Amino acid sequence: MAGGQALRAGVQFLYFALIARALGSEQYGAFIAVTALIGILAPFASWGSGNLLIKHVARTPALFPTYWGSALLVTGLSSLLLTALVLGAAQFALPVGLPALLIVLIAVSDLGFARLLDLSGQAFQAYDLLSRTSALQLLLAVLRLVAAAALGLSGLPPSALSWAGLYLAASALSAGIGLWWVRRELGWGPLQVSPVLREFREGGAFALSLSAQSIYNDVDKTMLARLVSTEAAGVYAAGYRVIDAMFTPVRSLIYAAYARFFRVGQEGIARALAFALRLIPRALGFGILAAGAVVVAAPAIPLVFGEDFRPSVAVAQWLAPLLILRPLHYFFSDTLTSSGYQTERSALQFGVAGLNVLSNLYLIPRFGVQGAVWSSLLCDLTLLVLAAALVGWKRRLERQRPALAGDS
Repeated sequence: MAGGQALRAGVQFLYFALIARALGSEQYGAFIAVTALIGILAPFASWGSGNLLIKHVARTPALFPTYWGSALLVTGLSSLLLTALVLGAAQFALPVGLPALLIVLIAVSDLGFARLLDLSGQAFQAYDLLSRTSALQLLLAVLRLVAAAALGLSGLPPSALSWAGLYLAASALSAGIGLWWVRRELGWGPLQVSPVLREFREGGAFALSLSAQSIYNDVDKTMLARLVSTEAAGVYAAGYRVIDAMFTPVRSLIYAAYARFFRVGQEGIARALAFALRLIPRALGFGILAAGAVVVAAPAIPLVFGEDFRPSVAVAQWLAPLLILRPLHYFFSDTLTSSGYQTERSALQFGVAGLNVLSNLYLIPRFGVQGAVWSSLLCDLTLLVLAAALVGWKRRLERQRPALAGDS
């Protein structure tokens, strides 16, 4: 998983460098503002069906056809409805003047095709076939790199709209390959909504959790575009992209451990926490090294992305502590999910997402890009403290239950 994620991060970095140089901070900021808004709604396109698939198949592999077919149908129907919703929300959340076609192209890509590719990766992840999961993630990055190169060679005007069309083509092709591969290796299943509907509440909790994660990770980019400028959003997004790339080793560990979390979580939160505590030291070590590397290497950003992105040097350096905070709150959060507390995790994350929006509303108009940085750090620290406290509380409650049962 680490090998695949590292290759993916490298390829993503290359295509981001090509696109950043081609579009400049203003046009790239417009593209990022739209993708960030759509990212908030994207988890609802599958309604947590991929997570339900992993949960059930990791424990009972024979259930794959039931949850795979259901996930496909739910994603197909939901993505159509959400595309219409995005067009309505764009009038209030995005800068005035962005073409509706730009929004539609990105919505079809990220709400439809990208979600189908995610489901394909999750199907393999449920069986611990992580080489295939990482290969699919790498595939999308490689096809987007090809699309970015095509933008430079095609003679198309270097605009957010031109890039959105090529971005959609790459997503559609990768989704088709992913679905074909799953059918060949794992089989298919009946297209019916009922399996997800039976677990509508838990699926919604997964979707809310992922949406909240998108809010506190990405809504600042949309808000910067709306409240300051698309150029500011582009500068901030470039710095954030560096942090994302350096998080690759820890993200690989999170992916690799996810299905196993559900197996140990069947035995209670104490077992899930013990598993998390075995993983945290190495994840934290990676995070500390990565944060140091960002601080040292960030001055090279303008050489790679262009002079438009020189302010991104400071952004990446200010955001470096995220690489230390995130390994901790991810593993505490997965401890909750795997032991049956996904609803509580979702509520916690949605609360932090609300804090992020409010703090951005206050800080961005006053401090611009630096305000978005402070808000991001505040929210990740808050999430860590609350997730750790919730795990500790649930663990104490589980310990008390046997004693209470014995007394009765």
